[in-house]
Amino acid sequence: MPAKILVVDDERSIADLLKYNLAKEGFQVLLAYDGEEALQRLEQERPDLVLLDIMLPKKDGFTLCREIREQYKDLPIIMLTARDTEVDKVLGLELGADDYVTKPFSAREVTARVKAVLRRARSAGPESKKWLRSGDLVVDLEAVQVFKGGRPVELTPKEFSLLTVLMKRPGYVFDRQQLLNQVWGYDYFGEERTVDVTVRRLREKLEPNPARPEYILTKRGVGYYFRPGEPL
Repeated sequence: MPAKILVVDDERSIADLLKYNLAKEGFQVLLAYDGEEALQRLEQERPDLVLLDIMLPKKDGFTLCREIREQYKDLPIIMLTARDTEVDKVLGLELGADDYVTKPFSAREVTARVKAVLRRARSAGPESKKWLRSGDLVVDLEAVQVFKGGRPVELTPKEFSLLTVLMKRPGYVFDRQQLLNQVWGYDYFGEERTVDVTVRRLREKLEPNPARPEYILTKRGVGYYFRPGEPL
């Protein structure tokens, strides 16, 4: 069965162009021209991915993105917009979008993004969305709970968020500003030392020997990363 893509854009020329190019790649393409129609198509057709414009009549794309994410937790969303400000991009991603493409764009670029997001969605099975695991360290994402050696570990919300950000990309070195943005938010103006303090507390709670950490490692002069090589 070909993947089903719902294109939501009130500019019919753009919607038709996307439909034509996606159909050439073997996708089944549905169209909606406003937010309310998009919700109806979602309910009736259950697409595999949504291409969602921000500037829509009846219900804007940000509102629609939030509602889709509430009702269809794992449905991939790619935002489409003519607005190119950092705030818009961040807001779309924080509301649950998986990717972001700014107009004007090439049909080839959008097709490539669609394929990449679908690959990620398919490779991340239902189990991987509920749990993260490394050795005897287990994170229950739905219950917001961490277990070490089968015993629960009490973490603060920020400690939990920082741990999951690191665990989801083992081996990737995050600098402190990246971690501040992802855990504390883009509007946080605190010091980068906040990250160091939270990492230290995490190590004290999770590491057998915090002075010689096994899970959360430091890349000197760069930042922090979660040790790769363990099943997640």
